[in-house]
Amino acid sequence: MQQRQFKTLLVTGGCGFIGANFIRFVLMGSGFQGQIINVDKLTYAGNPENLSDIVNQYNNRYHFVHADICESSTLENLFQSFHIDAICHFAAESHVDRSIDRPDDFIRTNINGTFTLLELARKFQDQIVLFHHVSTDEVYGSLTTNGFFTEKTPYHPNSPYSASKAASDHLVNAYAHTYNLPITLSNCSNNYGPYQFPEKLIPLIILNALSDKPLPIYGNGKNVRDWLYVLDHCKAIWTIMNHGSCGETYLIGGHNELQNIHVVEKICDVLDDILPKQNNPRRSLIQFVKDRPGHDFRYAIDCSKLNNELNWYPSEDFETGIRKTIQWYMDHPQWVHHVQTGEYKRWIETHYQL
Repeated sequence: MQQRQFKTLLVTGGCGFIGANFIRFVLMGSGFQGQIINVDKLTYAGNPENLSDIVNQYNNRYHFVHADICESSTLENLFQSFHIDAICHFAAESHVDRSIDRPDDFIRTNINGTFTLLELARKFQDQIVLFHHVSTDEVYGSLTTNGFFTEKTPYHPNSPYSASKAASDHLVNAYAHTYNLPITLSNCSNNYGPYQFPEKLIPLIILNALSDKPLPIYGNGKNVRDWLYVLDHCKAIWTIMNHGSCGETYLIGGHNELQNIHVVEKICDVLDDILPKQNNPRRSLIQFVKDRPGHDFRYAIDCSKLNNELNWYPSEDFETGIRKTIQWYMDHPQWVHHVQTGEYKRWIETHYQL
């Protein structure tokens, strides 16, 4: 299988949950010998602490730049000074609830930011080997109890977040078609694992359960998601970037379809096994709350294209992945404290004059 060669990789949003895990994997576990330039605006979920050990261990190959992907002149300087030849574009506003409250941030970052990057990739096209765009299965809308999303599923986004990601997907494909820009694109299912900001379901439930706080579940808890362990996602992206066909989209799923209520119950049961309580089991903390507007019923992914063409399969099932995730949060109380108290944000404000 032919492999692309990258020397300098631009990662956008690399201080976020998936971006930080991706940088860690590429530098520590992929065999990549080049440089990584991490551009991150450091919004609420961008945390440099996610990569603090990487800064020390790879200071000659890892470079952090505090910048907004909408700032064309800043990024252009990076393309020139570092001779960037590959882009992995994670940077995005990504929380559905926040998009319902403040859609303007999602339009600016997810659409205008992607446009800015594409224009720069086009300007420096003679040095660009690949532009990889990371997206979501939410662009396809909602499934009923049957069927799966595939690469041929029509787009049908139902939230401002998914609509903004759908728009960015279309822009990336349009630049490939119109300007012959070398691109690959991936749409993934719900991620979980280390370093995830605790507004998302799994870390929220883990941390609340550890603190004997209520465990909120939208509606009746029967909404279904496919869960993908973040390291499996990172390995899939790297496989696509190295071996995927130019101009192609690949769906990435974890083969772990679960109702939200079952996810929460599983977290409770694992915690009760690891750290038994003297009184009621943690399932007693579950509380059903008012459903959010436009809550998609079910997402499920058929990733047979990725399996068959690039021989990628997830390594973790939900049983193994959730135990690793729970243990990580239990083993990193300082990181949890900094995130929950906002101390990481105060550190960012001090160091980056936000």
